[in-house]
Amino acid sequence: MASVSTISLSFFSAVILLLSSYVVYHIIIAPRFNPLRKLAGPPLKGPLDNHMSSVLDPFRSPKTHAAYVGKYGRNVRIRGLGPWDERLLPLDPVSIAHVLKNSTIYEKPWQSRRLITSLIGCGMLAAEGHIHKRQRRVATPAFSIQNLRALVPLVFSKGEELRDKWMDIIQAVKEDQAPSEEQDSGQLEIDVCHWISRATFDVIGLAGFDYHFNAIQNESDELFAAYKEMFEIAVSQGDGVRTVLGIYFPFLNTLFPDKRVKTVHRCQETIRRVAGKLVQQKKARILDGEKNGSAYTGKDLLSLLLKSNVATDLPPDQRISDEDILHNINTFMFAGSDTTSLALTWTLLLLARHPDLQTRLRTELLSVAPTTPTSRLSVEEIESLHNTLQNLPFLNNVCRESLRLIPPVHSSLRVAMQDDEIPVSYPVHLSDGTISEQKSVRVPKGSFVHVPVEAFNLDMGIWGDNAWEFDPDRWDHLSEDVLSLPGLYSNLLTFSAGPRSCIGMRFSMIEMKTFLYILLTTFSFAETGKKIYKANVVLTRPYVAGEFRRGSQCPLLVKPLVSSVTS
Repeated sequence: MASVSTISLSFFSAVILLLSSYVVYHIIIAPRFNPLRKLAGPPLKGPLDNHMSSVLDPFRSPKTHAAYVGKYGRNVRIRGLGPWDERLLPLDPVSIAHVLKNSTIYEKPWQSRRLITSLIGCGMLAAEGHIHKRQRRVATPAFSIQNLRALVPLVFSKGEELRDKWMDIIQAVKEDQAPSEEQDSGQLEIDVCHWISRATFDVIGLAGFDYHFNAIQNESDELFAAYKEMFEIAVSQGDGVRTVLGIYFPFLNTLFPDKRVKTVHRCQETIRRVAGKLVQQKKARILDGEKNGSAYTGKDLLSLLLKSNVATDLPPDQRISDEDILHNINTFMFAGSDTTSLALTWTLLLLARHPDLQTRLRTELLSVAPTTPTSRLSVEEIESLHNTLQNLPFLNNVCRESLRLIPPVHSSLRVAMQDDEIPVSYPVHLSDGTISEQKSVRVPKGSFVHVPVEAFNLDMGIWGDNAWEFDPDRWDHLSEDVLSLPGLYSNLLTFSAGPRSCIGMRFSMIEMKTFLYILLTTFSFAETGKKIYKANVVLTRPYVAGEFRRGSQCPLLVKPLVSSVTS
């Protein structure tokens, strides 16, 4: 018996010794030989200090990035979550282009994928490798120019519905007020972030899977409530420390679920039940159409996705499961509603802060407005108006400048799946104070590489001394440095670049320009006096100072124009 106890004790001692050795090696020994330590980087206040807050907080990050470039060059070593976590912050256009182009070498970390998957499943945002390639191949036909044009009247109708809703709210408040209480010419404070989010949910509900949320009118639909609660409450108001612990130790969420986890699970059950039923209904209609010889004509993304998935020219091993279909619908819901609504919100705030530019844009929009209200235009006339809007120079400049100055995605993260040499186009600053003319930076397998979207969009060395200012006219005279930047859209990283760039970029721009046209030809927008600041909460969101717990808000004074062609 004693010998058994001795053997057991020896076994556990050996296990503990091995674990201790593993921890000591990876935390103390291995970091000392990490080639990234040769790069210059900001100092640390202690062994447990890191640079995450200054790099990720949009209130501080522009100054941080500018200071890093000045002191440490354009490939900077920063500290992550611990002494073992040395990271590369590339601020060199050639370096970041290499990272984004080589998506099989630089994947999203498993931590990011686990967080995304826990919310919306393994769609295109979370998938990697052949799974991502297969999902993207099936989804690409749904985002063709021809298919997206078919959705233009839908976007117009929802823009008009939001306009009419705001007019009704303003009129109702005006009627309830005594003459002495009447606000200045009928203007009213409206949280544009809240309302535009409801409108973009409506758009993506119909465009995504032909589902009527009716979110502009009320928020009672159970599927809308599930998506909204999961995205806003569970994500924005979650406990950061607990979320990180849940990523590394998922059993905690199973054994000790907190309010956030319970909320996500409850919402996911609703989504699986309601949206899953929609997937099966659409699938049945497509199959029935094939049997009857009359193809199903649905133009929503779900229908197009399902039809693409059963296309005869798609090999069976390249098709994706119904579960993957649902996960990608969740992905479209998140990416198609949240990011676009935030882009629109920030654009309206910037125009409210620059009334001269707002007036100038409105003048351009009114110059192409038809004499007939948009609600009475035919489908062909709406498509013609949309084509005109796409080519308006100042509207293009305003959209590009807003997406440059405040990109909804502040930054992202990649991990090296193998040892790699990242090319550079600027001299490399080393930790010993010297400057090297080396042609590349060595990145060891397992190292995190930041993709600083905002940093490239605001880089004074590339965009000029006024890079932090809202100047739409800069787009009429871009420098060669700007034109050489990587990016899917207008040399910006806002929609990323490379094989993992945003598949829905064109649809987002249709929404953005259409809503700006309808709202700016009906209302004027002004600041309320409340301080609005940026916070990186999954996406760059607006908050009222002192009211973070109330969630994203962007109150503006909204005033109907005296004469509007869209009334």
